[in-house]
Amino acid sequence: MNLLTREDLTTLIKKRDDICISIYMPAFRAGSETRQGRIRLKNLAAEAEARLIKSGMRSPNAKKLLDPIRKLVLDNQFWQQQRDGLAIFLSADMFHYYYLPVKVDEFVQIGRRFHLKPLLPLLSEDGLFYVLALSQNDVRVLQCTRASVKEITLDNIPHSISEALKYDDYDDPERQVQTHSQNLPGTNNNSEIAMFHGHGVGNDDSKPNILRYCQMIDRGLRELLRNEDSPLVLAGVDFISSIYREANTYAYLTDEALPGNPEILSPEEIKTLAFPLVEHYFHKAEQEAITYYGPFKGTGRTTSDICEAVPAAFNGQIELLFMADGAEQWGKFDPHQNKVQISSAAAELEDEDLYDFTAVQTILNGGTVYVVAPDRVPDDQSLAALLRY
Repeated sequence: MNLLTREDLTTLIKKRDDICISIYMPAFRAGSETRQGRIRLKNLAAEAEARLIKSGMRSPNAKKLLDPIRKLVLDNQFWQQQRDGLAIFLSADMFHYYYLPVKVDEFVQIGRRFHLKPLLPLLSEDGLFYVLALSQNDVRVLQCTRASVKEITLDNIPHSISEALKYDDYDDPERQVQTHSQNLPGTNNNSEIAMFHGHGVGNDDSKPNILRYCQMIDRGLRELLRNEDSPLVLAGVDFISSIYREANTYAYLTDEALPGNPEILSPEEIKTLAFPLVEHYFHKAEQEAITYYGPFKGTGRTTSDICEAVPAAFNGQIELLFMADGAEQWGKFDPHQNKVQISSAAAELEDEDLYDFTAVQTILNGGTVYVVAPDRVPDDQSLAALLRY
């Protein structure tokens, strides 16, 4: 399933071309409404074609450029995987589409770069988190945002307790399994069975063995997440979760865990259940950013004027940017003269949503962007930017 990641967003942000087509539309996960998606996308492709022709492209060339989108209209498997929204990005040498976990309005833009503002709340507000889905029979590490989930390949982490204790025994001769013989109860003295001592055989579920298992997982995670400060959610039954907390050395393990056996859940289901446990973490970061912004009011380091924010973002001046969700202003920016021209709508290829432009340029130049509810923007404006200088 094509779910948006930060790497995808970075690729889209950096793309520049003579023609970049961005299409957004609501979608439906199931039911008769899914059939409407084909008609909706067909109509949006026709709108894009009309705009291309109006901009000067010959009709056969416009039809050829839009061919990948028209193929999606006929793709049954594509329509069986829908979520709540859909985003499509097309240029002469790039074609990407993403299933979105939120509703988006119908939108078509043709410009020199992709329109990305509707995607920013999915990543800027919700951030990155990890889930350790742990049981005695299975270990999975999931890299998640609200919009996406990716299972990480485990190279230095055991996949089960039996695997962990097998190698633990091999590496530590003092704990290798030993045996002696004992008569079977109710039989003659010649009937014997082997009695095992140590761990790894018949005794995997003892607390010392589970603790060693968890310590091995923690060592692998410490290496995997050594440069991370993202929250880690533990998913597992209470018994093994409590033992894992004894072994844990990762500083950002959340206090709340996802209870129950994660083996019966898909990665998507685990991500969906785990997100509410970390949501407050990302809201906290937003609130800290608002608090940080406050003392700079009246110092000349802030602006709420889109005509000032656009060149500031382009020139790398914006450290922190707040934008009201849904705010837009069409226009053009001339980087040579460092000037903004306001437009009433996207009448030409050079016209673009200046809020989208400001957000993208801020990210490209290392700033932080928060797309927030209108009443969360400092100074009661649709935009508030903190300048580096």
